[in-house]
Amino acid sequence: MIDEARSANDTSTPSATLGGEQKRSIEQITLLLFITVPFLALVAAVPLAWGWGVSWLDLGLLVFFYFLGCHGITIGFHRYFTHGSFKAKRPLRIALAIMGSLAVEGPLVRWVADHRRHHKFSDAEGDPHSPWRFGETVPALLKGLWWAHIAWMFDEEQTPQEKYAPDLIRDGAIRAISRQFVLWTVVSLTLPPLIGGLVTMSWWGAFTAFFWGSLVRVALLHHVTWSINSICHAVGKRPFKSRDRSGNVWWLAVLSCGESWHNLHHADPTSARHGVMRGQIDSSARFIRWFELLGWAYDVRWPSRSRIDSRRNTGEDGSRRRKQAVEPA
Repeated sequence: MIDEARSANDTSTPSATLGGEQKRSIEQITLLLFITVPFLALVAAVPLAWGWGVSWLDLGLLVFFYFLGCHGITIGFHRYFTHGSFKAKRPLRIALAIMGSLAVEGPLVRWVADHRRHHKFSDAEGDPHSPWRFGETVPALLKGLWWAHIAWMFDEEQTPQEKYAPDLIRDGAIRAISRQFVLWTVVSLTLPPLIGGLVTMSWWGAFTAFFWGSLVRVALLHHVTWSINSICHAVGKRPFKSRDRSGNVWWLAVLSCGESWHNLHHADPTSARHGVMRGQIDSSARFIRWFELLGWAYDVRWPSRSRIDSRRNTGEDGSRRRKQAVEPA
């Protein structure tokens, strides 16, 4: 009877990813390839750019697809699907799911489940990618940074999706997009060379577009995203109260589309804006604001001055911080 009930339950709620609750060897090997190959391209990019140069077309493809995928992650996977920082009309909801999938950072539902679990246990036992996992000594922190940046993704144990993302699993369209991660990966990697080849009408144009617009772009975006897990939980200013060690790292703000104002995010996870102080660049919040003006997004959780002030740390420069203006939405 128990087996029959479990079977019936499995049929009524299909998995949102092709893998199960444990990461199989083939998944680990594939993951290794998707980390190593783009990274090698990123390493080779500097001498190649110095020796051969990079065309404006290749650079344009890199920048366009980088920020398309990055905002898909930051606005879609993170602020919308994970934290519910705003509500979205159905077309925008689907578009954000696809945009985030083009970043090649894993299936949507798995990404959200991992991140919700991270917030539940942030920098404590149970956090899937805390840099403080092994202790606070220098060797332990170095090991922890490696774990938080890359190694945690090879852990065989997966975050239970039914427990941490049941709302997404129940949405048939979102579940389908999540299961079609391989398809979106192929689309993400083939669009730049397809465009490059058609514009230049040459195989060489397709190859260079693939190198810069696909491999280098994916590697750069991956390491910027992973730096939020590692660097932003090890260093950075902490002007706001949070129960973890999340910090604001200003030099990652542009490339992370505003995600590196990480201390505020952990102090107020549902806030649609992370860079709340004047001068803190947060392009994701700007796009959410435009979506709101267009009527595509609504019930946006913008941070108010009182809400921000209630989360401030009080210290030697606490009074100075309170005088700083909150960046308008």
